[in-house]
Amino acid sequence: MNKNIHDLIHGRESYIVYFGDTLIMKRPLPTLSDSACNDWLEKQHRTKNIIDEIRAVGNPRYNIPRMIHIKDDEYQLLEECAPGQHLTNNLFKTLSRRQQYEIIDGIAAFLIDMNELKPIGEIQRHKIASELKMDRLHNFIEKKMPLYFDNSSIQKLVDTCDKINNFEYDTRAAWSHCDLNPSNVLYDPKTSTLSFIDFAEANYRFIYRDIFAPLQIELGICRRVYETYCKIHNNSKYSMPHANNEKLRQIMKYRIICVLLKRFTKAADDIRINPCNEKSIENNNNKVAFMKQQISAIMDIERQLSK
Repeated sequence: MNKNIHDLIHGRESYIVYFGDTLIMKRPLPTLSDSACNDWLEKQHRTKNIIDEIRAVGNPRYNIPRMIHIKDDEYQLLEECAPGQHLTNNLFKTLSRRQQYEIIDGIAAFLIDMNELKPIGEIQRHKIASELKMDRLHNFIEKKMPLYFDNSSIQKLVDTCDKINNFEYDTRAAWSHCDLNPSNVLYDPKTSTLSFIDFAEANYRFIYRDIFAPLQIELGICRRVYETYCKIHNNSKYSMPHANNEKLRQIMKYRIICVLLKRFTKAADDIRINPCNEKSIENNNNKVAFMKQQISAIMDIERQLSK
């Protein structure tokens, strides 16, 4: 292979080469150490096992591309391509009602199959603030936020943080994908094929995290996915509150706000107090604009899901 690594599609650990529209080859980045390459290989074997398990369920509502084989001696794997485009809100809005319904049904079915693939945990109390980097968020509010935001926006964020800090709910640990966002879900409008990819992060997580994941938030289908989930999951294994349950509505609200606050905090980490060039100034302006969008979205969720 004589292509320069900078000309290839790559992530933090892997680069990929497409073979037509059907196959992908992945290898670790050549910059990785021998130890890191071995860790990469171990992760691929774990991922393949997870993919094989969920594929064995054989649910026709969705597609899981097959990881065909891993060649340990060459640090190389071959897997199927997922057909279609990343399932963004822009794509979702162009689809027919039937296709949108099928996507909601497919997402709910996939969530259930993942959750029920392994034993469900017992009910336990969860404090949602434990998922956020609250110290960093409070530090930004106190030291940097007044430089870029008006007092009203600051107070709204402070009030939101206070509510998040005080919110707890009952939940269960369940086997989950753990990275459901539009980058990892594809849809082919021509064949109505819904595909899920990238199972590297799959693990036990509290069950509502994937039910109200970034994918469903972007598409605006959190409640509809939950209602479908409740209709088709195995109630004898574990019960879920009705979609009209007030506590469930609070869980949905703060799970969505938690995702928005994570985005806000990540952008806040990139803000520079004393930008030294035009690029840094532009970066700050873009980050601040994005963070204002997150605050606006939080306020919208508060209005929509409050009494």
